[in-house]
Amino acid sequence: MNKMLTCIGCPMGCQIEVELDDNGNFVSSKGWSCNIGKRYAQEEVTAPVRTVTALVEVEGRQEPLSVKTANPIPKGKIFDCLAELKKVKVHAPVAIGDVVVENLCDTGISLVATKNIL
Repeated sequence: MNKMLTCIGCPMGCQIEVELDDNGNFVSSKGWSCNIGKRYAQEEVTAPVRTVTALVEVEGRQEPLSVKTANPIPKGKIFDCLAELKKVKVHAPVAIGDVVVENLCDTGISLVATKNIL
């Protein structure tokens, strides 16, 4: 069985054809033009991950704080993480890189600030 993917690893957006065996396991891929695409294709069909970016509330401020996961999280946990972030409220000051939430939704990945709030 074959699956078509559009690579999101770089701006080229290669169309990658992934061959899977009868059990859905990765066999091979073609159509990528760099090693990023080659790696993306295999990861996307075996254990897809994404970096999550969002906004969280800052206590006493109208301007929210932009945040992101420090590393990609399993794709299936994205909506759980976003629901959890609706409950998060930080207190100023916050610096870029500060950990806002540790072990977000039991992923082992931290959520970090992506801007300064004084």
